[in-house]
Amino acid sequence: MTTPNPGIALVTGASTGIGAIYADRLARRGYDLILVARNKDKLDSLAKHIAATTGHSVRVVAADLTAEVDIARVEAVIAETPEISLLVNNAGVGSTAKLLEADVRKMTDMIALNVTAPTRLIYKAVPAFVARGGGAVINIASIVAIAPELLNGVYGGSKAFVLALTQSMHHELADKNIKVQAVLPGATATDFWDISGTPLEHVPQAWVMSAEDMVDASLAGFDAGELVTLPAVEDNALIDGFESARRALFGQLSGTAPASRYGVGSRVSA
Repeated sequence: MTTPNPGIALVTGASTGIGAIYADRLARRGYDLILVARNKDKLDSLAKHIAATTGHSVRVVAADLTAEVDIARVEAVIAETPEISLLVNNAGVGSTAKLLEADVRKMTDMIALNVTAPTRLIYKAVPAFVARGGGAVINIASIVAIAPELLNGVYGGSKAFVLALTQSMHHELADKNIKVQAVLPGATATDFWDISGTPLEHVPQAWVMSAEDMVDASLAGFDAGELVTLPAVEDNALIDGFESARRALFGQLSGTAPASRYGVGSRVSA
């Protein structure tokens, strides 16, 4: 679906893999682009290719989103570019290391990139979107947001944060014309696996989706208004059931008395 003059999409982690495919697909939908990643050479090459094949403007911002000076520079770009109408928080890193084997410094860096960076960019972009009357945010999470047992726990926790933030944004901004989506990819054929510590060839191939198919499915979910997109899940009733079970807990999450299974008497403060 092509939107006339949709504005500018800012995509992080855009030099390779999922981010690069988002950049290509969004340009073909009519967006001009601002592409953010650490590797300027790869960004320049991608920008040249997309500009030549789509005719759209592509600006590159070489930035390490774990570095304060660089994330502040990207925030400044957002503040100075009112044409930005879509933010795609794709930059991230993962790990397959178990807790007893993982380097805590790498875990801290992961939190900076997967949690702090998208939070900073959302808090800069969304108020501007609201002031202009609308905008959209796509947050790339992971299936480990709801299945943290599958990989490293800090990675799962960081993606659970992304999912929770997206759900909260949807709730808070429902009347502000701000569209949000959390994408929860399963195993995807990118360099994620080599970087995270488990080569892709060691992952069961029946689990692995191409990055192109993942992005195309996720954009179809975006068009359909999905808040949470699980590209590989065939039975949508499972997704609906998961959400229904979560919401069924809402009315019982807080109360004056402990649940009877704990055998603790109620104590009411005077």
